[in-house]
Amino acid sequence: MITFAALLKTNLMWRKFCGWILRVWGWETSPFLPPEPKCILLGVPHTSMLDFVVAYLFYVSIGGKTFCMVKKSLFFPPLGWILRAIGGIPVDRKHPSSVVRSVIREMEKTDLMHLAIAPEGTRKPIARWKTGYHFIAKAANIPVYLCYFDWGRKKVAVDRKVELTDDANADTRRIQEIYESMNLKGRHPQNYITG
Repeated sequence: MITFAALLKTNLMWRKFCGWILRVWGWETSPFLPPEPKCILLGVPHTSMLDFVVAYLFYVSIGGKTFCMVKKSLFFPPLGWILRAIGGIPVDRKHPSSVVRSVIREMEKTDLMHLAIAPEGTRKPIARWKTGYHFIAKAANIPVYLCYFDWGRKKVAVDRKVELTDDANADTRRIQEIYESMNLKGRHPQNYITG
């Protein structure tokens, strides 16, 4: 029996449809898909719920399937079924340490997981990004890729892999500086702090 999740993951027509929607919407994409079976994809700048839509359409259109953390209170039928089908992982955001543990457990259950994380942790303006992505990457021994959705140029892409050290705060500052040098514009620019 073919599940809805499998259909979304493998259906070529669905991939083409997602790519078509992005083109009609005016978005330019890059075809690069990380080769590793498991990795973390940082999505910046995160200023709107529409960032998720753009990122989802993009990743499906290039043949990938992302997973993302979603607050567990949203996993009620039928919304919960849809969220799981598109890669939602239920997490309890009130307990950050349990979030990391639950995501690592989910990663251990599968052979393929590209986990999308917004390091800003919110759509509101924030100067200091969260480091949960770092702890997950180090604990699971997986790479981190920088991705972006630039509403100014209408471009979405997986940009580059970054090497992590054992210093989560220093790595996060370095990653913020890389993003700042890219001159990205969020859908709500006032909610993305640079410099």
